[in-house]
Amino acid sequence: MRSDLLKEGISRAPHRSLLKALGVTDSEMKRPFVAVVCSKSDFIPGHTHLNTIADAVEAGIRNAGGVPFRFDTIGVCDGLAMNHKGMKYSLSSRELIADSIEVMLTAHPMDAVVFIPNCDKIVPGMLMAACRLDLPSIFVSGGPMMPGKDLNGGRIGLSEMFEAVGATAAGKLTECQLHQMEETACPGCGSCSGMYTANSMNCLTETLGMALPGNGTIPAVTAARIRLAKTAGERVLDLLKENVRPSDILTEKAFDNALRADMAIGCSSNTVLHILAVSYAAGHPLQLKHIDDIGKTTPQICKLNPASSVFITDLNDVGGISSMLKELDKKNLVHRDALTVCGTVGDRIDAAPEADGDIIHFVDSPIRADGGIAVLFGNLAERGAVVKQGAVAPEMMQHTGPARVFNSEEEANDAILGGKIKAGDVVVIRYEGPKGGPGMREMLSPTSNIIGMGLGSSVALITDGRFSGATRGASIGHVSPEAAAGGVIGLVEDSDIIRIDIPGRVLEVQLDDATLAARAANWQPPVQELTGYNRRYAQHVTDASYGAVFDDML
Repeated sequence: MRSDLLKEGISRAPHRSLLKALGVTDSEMKRPFVAVVCSKSDFIPGHTHLNTIADAVEAGIRNAGGVPFRFDTIGVCDGLAMNHKGMKYSLSSRELIADSIEVMLTAHPMDAVVFIPNCDKIVPGMLMAACRLDLPSIFVSGGPMMPGKDLNGGRIGLSEMFEAVGATAAGKLTECQLHQMEETACPGCGSCSGMYTANSMNCLTETLGMALPGNGTIPAVTAARIRLAKTAGERVLDLLKENVRPSDILTEKAFDNALRADMAIGCSSNTVLHILAVSYAAGHPLQLKHIDDIGKTTPQICKLNPASSVFITDLNDVGGISSMLKELDKKNLVHRDALTVCGTVGDRIDAAPEADGDIIHFVDSPIRADGGIAVLFGNLAERGAVVKQGAVAPEMMQHTGPARVFNSEEEANDAILGGKIKAGDVVVIRYEGPKGGPGMREMLSPTSNIIGMGLGSSVALITDGRFSGATRGASIGHVSPEAAAGGVIGLVEDSDIIRIDIPGRVLEVQLDDATLAARAANWQPPVQELTGYNRRYAQHVTDASYGAVFDDML
């Protein structure tokens, strides 16, 4: 066992003495040592209850004859980091999380690992670490939050709170009503209730095979979530005995299954960044073109909040991810033989309930014939741009309009809330990419303000930054190359005409090559005064078409 590096032989007597200082007994020295990597935090509603989950995991490990060792990682709450400097540290935390876990579990050798994430960058950061370490591993998330309530008792998520800010600025809501909504929008612990990035990544971790069925959908506040955690702790000892490792599970077939699920349930566009990053860590690097090809041939059969009034907890009630995959399998779109932490994908979907036809639409009558995410190309995005097309109004699937250009999120927000953006405009927010931000901030506030101001069906937004899973509307992000790297988005000027054709997969500014070349000759990147981690991150991060991984991963 790998933990023998800590506890076997006379030369390890000093090591054993340190372990005994922790209370480890001689009998426990003979058992497998299992790391429990948790992202408990008092900052994040999705993580505040994770000690309870970790306790259940540890109980499961002990039930199965192992000895658990717990440590916590950092985690950024995107909702709290939104629309200020803190968002520059959100995406970049993914690499820190992966690095810190690699450090801890190399310095302190364990035999197996249970990962307990719940939000945004923490999930892919832990997946990347699992790939690097390649120890028998299993994931169990903290689960989704229950939906909140609006002023009329209807169900809402965090996205509606952000949109309410724009509605208040437009005079559609009073500040008193806004306060009433904030009291009830987020009713308790768990990852925010819509199909935002956190829930998207937890569902995709389940589809990849690295977590048990229900990982992405069982609500945080239920006993079923505790039982799932305890079972995960027990199951990781079986994975150790069977010598099943992430490299056995995270295959090309697993990534294709995850992409099918991504498209079928309309996940956050951030999943493209994270699936790319994990694929590099797993040694099966994906390309944006492959992701789009999967999207073109995968029907969207679920439409969840913020794109509809259906929530992820509703999906759980009708069979969750396994039932959704079972429906896709009717068109032979699933690799049934892909291995998971408990049998094959085929084993899971055979045991799942049939689709209900309402929350999980039948594959012969899908919500749309292609997937929820599209990748666009053109002179404005030579290496690609990403849009959550499943959340775009039909009238905005094709749009041509004048550019309104801003060099930061703050400038754009001021213009939107100040009533300076008109129907037909294309808002361009640049220098917010991985290097240019740095950190590729989420543009949830601008997009929510556009919706709240009543412009969601007439105004598009493009950026080299990214979007929250809570974003809806004609919001096109991940534009690559980014402005700071000399991308064409940095050459766009006010009133230039931009053409968006989502079905045709086109994003272009209607300028000839000579005009673009002349502007490029005079272009200078803005001077950045960076310090600390942000400076190191900007020096090493690649663009969004590579998942914003560090250059040493390519």
